[in-house]
Amino acid sequence: MSLTNSTSSPVSNAHNRLSRDGFNDIAPAVNKALYAMGKAIDDSGLEKELSELIKLRASQINGCAFCVQYHLNVARELRIPQTKLDLIAVWQEAGVFSAREMAAFAWTETLTNIAGNGVSESAYAVVKLQFSDAELPFLTAAVTAINSWNRIAVAFNYAPPAPVFSNKIE
Repeated sequence: MSLTNSTSSPVSNAHNRLSRDGFNDIAPAVNKALYAMGKAIDDSGLEKELSELIKLRASQINGCAFCVQYHLNVARELRIPQTKLDLIAVWQEAGVFSAREMAAFAWTETLTNIAGNGVSESAYAVVKLQFSDAELPFLTAAVTAINSWNRIAVAFNYAPPAPVFSNKIE
């Protein structure tokens, strides 16, 4: 069992509590279940770009450096415009996101900050304007899944992966 991060990272691994590989060695069923949830979300038809944007936003809120960098890398591979990646933390004021993306961010923030707040009727009404009855369970599951991954990565202090940059300047 590995107790340090075995992945290449520009960040020191000195403070890792348990590596990703170590977590998988100890709890393979948990890892498998979270990956299966992710696959179900990916197979649902929910836009991959939207899914990555909400994963990035939840990871920012949760302070998960590993997940922020991981999902920035995936977003760049998907060619999500750099402007959106730069402005996601201020999405409400940025003026670069669609109504659907903004509804997804609002839902992500509501669910990520659910403790002590619950989910208001107005928050539900906003997301329902942009997402169908068939889409909303998968959007909700996507937020749930990334919040689970964030808590695992933060708990075990995973070092962020190396950044991956596109050669294309936008």
